[in-house]
Amino acid sequence: MKRVLMGSFLAVVLFGFSAQAADKKIERLFNSKCSACHGKDGKGQTEKGKKMAVRDMASPEFQKGTDEDFKKAILEGFKAEKDGVKQEMDSFKEDLKGPDVDAMIKYMREFKK
Repeated sequence: MKRVLMGSFLAVVLFGFSAQAADKKIERLFNSKCSACHGKDGKGQTEKGKKMAVRDMASPEFQKGTDEDFKKAILEGFKAEKDGVKQEMDSFKEDLKGPDVDAMIKYMREFKK
């Protein structure tokens, strides 16, 4: 019985560390690839973000976007013009793969809190 309990305890602890490590990895990726424009808080109040009129990721308007919209922008990049201001984002399909894209979207959704 002790072995079963100890095994269960270790599984929970290791899963917690694994999930925490994954979250930290995505946070590091966001900070290295996205924060220059979007800011570490996702509000877009950086020099580059202001210049391109980057949307606030915490805003209800931004958060209405679908996961598919976000996935497309992350993997294919984004180009638009808003009020005469060019908005461009590079593709990150070489930097983010599969589960990391989904985790990045989840991370972006956390800004609304």
